[in-house]
Amino acid sequence: MARLIVKATVSGPVLVCDEGLSVWGGVDPASGRIIDSLHPQHGACLAGQIVLMPTSRGSCTGSGVLLGLAFAGTAPKALVFRESEDILTLGALVAQRLFGHDIAVLRLPAEEYDLLAQATEAEISPEAITAGATRIAVVPDADSALDLSDADCATLAGEHGEAAQLAMEIIITMARAQGAEALIDVSRVHIDGCIYASPAFLTFARAMADMGGRVRVPTTMNAISVDHANWRNQGVPDSFGAPASQLADAYVEMGARPSFTCAPYLLDDKPKAGEDIAWAESNAVIYANSVLGARTVKHADFMDLCIALTGRAARAGVYLEANRAPARIIDVTTPEAIDDAFWPMLGWLVGQAAPDRIPLIRGLEALAPGEDDLKALCAAYGTTSAAPMLHIAGITPEAALPPLATADQCHIGAQDFATLWENFNLGAEKVDLVALGSPHFSASEATAFAALMEGRQVDPAVTTIVTLGRATLARITETGVAGRLQAAGVRIVPDICWCSISEPVFPPEARVLMTNSGKYAHYAPGLSNRAVRFGSLAQCAETATTGLAPAAPPPWIAAPAS
Repeated sequence: MARLIVKATVSGPVLVCDEGLSVWGGVDPASGRIIDSLHPQHGACLAGQIVLMPTSRGSCTGSGVLLGLAFAGTAPKALVFRESEDILTLGALVAQRLFGHDIAVLRLPAEEYDLLAQATEAEISPEAITAGATRIAVVPDADSALDLSDADCATLAGEHGEAAQLAMEIIITMARAQGAEALIDVSRVHIDGCIYASPAFLTFARAMADMGGRVRVPTTMNAISVDHANWRNQGVPDSFGAPASQLADAYVEMGARPSFTCAPYLLDDKPKAGEDIAWAESNAVIYANSVLGARTVKHADFMDLCIALTGRAARAGVYLEANRAPARIIDVTTPEAIDDAFWPMLGWLVGQAAPDRIPLIRGLEALAPGEDDLKALCAAYGTTSAAPMLHIAGITPEAALPPLATADQCHIGAQDFATLWENFNLGAEKVDLVALGSPHFSASEATAFAALMEGRQVDPAVTTIVTLGRATLARITETGVAGRLQAAGVRIVPDICWCSISEPVFPPEARVLMTNSGKYAHYAPGLSNRAVRFGSLAQCAETATTGLAPAAPPPWIAAPAS
């Protein structure tokens, strides 16, 4: 049955995306053009289109970017999904409820989705989709039974203020779209919407703060878009630095902790196995579910604040144990003598192999990945998969969950790594920037990089920057690691991450960057408009001191098939 989730009457050309798309990092917010260089529809424009895609993927920030597209007049007229989808659906809901911008959102069964995908133009109304002689009846999401507590009803009635009331309305609307039967308490929230990706983010946060919004559970904050204390000294213009810092301040005003890290699992107070939390930021969600065994769906920007203001979330998705089971088994042939570059590459490949379902990875049982390896894997996985978690046989805590009866199998082997290495290394040999800390560097990564740079100096022609959270910076300052890095010529920048960095902190003169992050290797071409090289942490240290990327892949990468 075709379901109309966000009602609007619209018409326009049909654009079919063969794969899911991360609107953040994959779409130019000014024009609506797809800038993800690895996406099949790279270069196409979403503006004014009826956009079909299986589901979204990637960053939780997509909801806010969609709102920004609506403000800029470059949003699609409608979004039509084949699978469940929350991030862009929420962005469309907020655009309509708070700001009067209509973006229809529908979910179609596969047969009707494929039928609409053949059309060139379509019209959507609350009753039907019309495309030439084709008419597909739609059913608005009904007010399905949702068990609300007395406290929920009180919040919905406005007893905790206007902001909490609006937040509860949004939570309930999305809960019904997700098929939830009840809401649950969450113990903590991580806010992703504090990244200043467009003025829409500040408009939303300021509106909620001005309505008296105050968080009701402990709430941490993601990396922001400026070094909060130093952006003026870094030459960031007031036109960007002021609203970016004001956005962070709005969330702090509402009671969030200014942790400013995209890796909240590096903080001392980690979620425990089985704990119901509400995190946004895709890499953090995947790590929390997969490695820590906590429970959170991939909450979209704006929903994170709504949950923080109420302490309640929809009991749906991977909050339910039945939905945490693997739906695809991926057997990996692990090359011999791998280095740390293996893990982000594997994450990217696993996400590509399981773009819309939870996988179980087999074949790594003899390995012993550390927390940093798993961090890199989870982050890269989130760029190519919409799923909120993964399992690794013999390694992650819930890997023994029986796969679904319908689970299928696939394989990742040497040639997959070789092809990805080529795609991640399209930049020239001469490198101007070494970009480390996506997600934020841990103290152990900083220590490892300091050891690699011991007795060496960053080449004067190469800017080398590590981004990290405030808590990690305090830790490595106390141990002397920060001083060792700085003595070698490495810049340390807190609060921001490579996925939110901008010029002039990002060196304007840099043309080619090198990173050890699979996540940033994926997003950087679109976000920074620079060419990319990728390699291990040791290779990044070598490049920092020589200005040259490795001429050949490491020995464990096989030659690609001709």
